[in-house]
Amino acid sequence: MKTWGNLAGVAAGVAALPVMGSGAIASPAAAEPVVIARYDFDAAQKGATVADVSGHGHTLAPSAVHGGKVRLPARGSGRAAAFPAKCTGKKCPHAVLQAPDAPELNPGANPIRFGATVRLAKGQTGSGENILQKGYSASGGQYKLQVDGKAGRPSCVVSDNVVRGIHVARSDVSIADGKWHTLECRRAGAALTLLVDGAVHATLAIPATLAITNTVPLSVGGKGNGTDNDQFHGTLDDVWIALG
Repeated sequence: MKTWGNLAGVAAGVAALPVMGSGAIASPAAAEPVVIARYDFDAAQKGATVADVSGHGHTLAPSAVHGGKVRLPARGSGRAAAFPAKCTGKKCPHAVLQAPDAPELNPGANPIRFGATVRLAKGQTGSGENILQKGYSASGGQYKLQVDGKAGRPSCVVSDNVVRGIHVARSDVSIADGKWHTLECRRAGAALTLLVDGAVHATLAIPATLAITNTVPLSVGGKGNGTDNDQFHGTLDDVWIALG
């Protein structure tokens, strides 16, 4: 059975507080994050677009070069998305899934969460493998979930649209074991947090004013289809983004 990113424990709606005497006013609990993009790949067809099952319309379209393809292997009762294998040379197959830029995909300085369920074998690790990305560090700011390095340690990345500098919260554990793992990044105020299988495995202090606004497409499986595209070589499922 598929499960989505770890949003459990976030209060929804208004919580009733204990009675504190005549005239006491109940305070609302924190609002549940709003999912603005979600991809389960279950209804995806080979070479076709991938629907945003959140209902927000951020449809993913395949983009590939040199024969790169996104395969759709079975996972449980549904499907997942598998990306091109590792390759050396100038004409390696590259493939990503991208959705056009939209205002709600740019959080500015507001809280954002994003994640995916990932399977990566030890032999599939590389110097740079992007799972989910919106924006580039050079301009406009970015948010990104990646698995970098031979050790296969995931990390969350954010950068500002004004002040240059990349902020990386890197896991203290590897996920390159061929098993499925849930990964989640949380940016709230001055904190960037990475969760692996529901447990915190990295925290980083970042500028509270850090703002992410760009016009770059949302990209899944790499940053694009160019030569240096930070291609992800494993399998992804249950990719999502939430605000709040």
